[in-house]
Amino acid sequence: MAEEEKKENVESNAEVKEEEPTIDILSHSYVPKFEILPQEEVEKILKELKVDRLHLPKILMTDPVVKLLNAKVNDLLKITRKSYTAGTSIFYRVVVNV
Repeated sequence: MAEEEKKENVESNAEVKEEEPTIDILSHSYVPKFEILPQEEVEKILKELKVDRLHLPKILMTDPVVKLLNAKVNDLLKITRKSYTAGTSIFYRVVVNV
């Protein structure tokens, strides 16, 4: 009987809590540079690439980087990554709420 009580106590104390990260993930060496683009630059890039927002890759509002940047739905993020072959590579993502 005492073993059953111990088991119940262990199970009740084993709740998983979702918490915000305690480290600054944006300063980590493996995380590329993220920035929210102003509307004028967004229009220029979309025109240059000859696409609209619907054709760009998406990033969810629940992504930790999006949360830290306080990005809004339809914001365009510019991601600059270091590349061994190209030096730097630039990617774009549209913030979506799905």
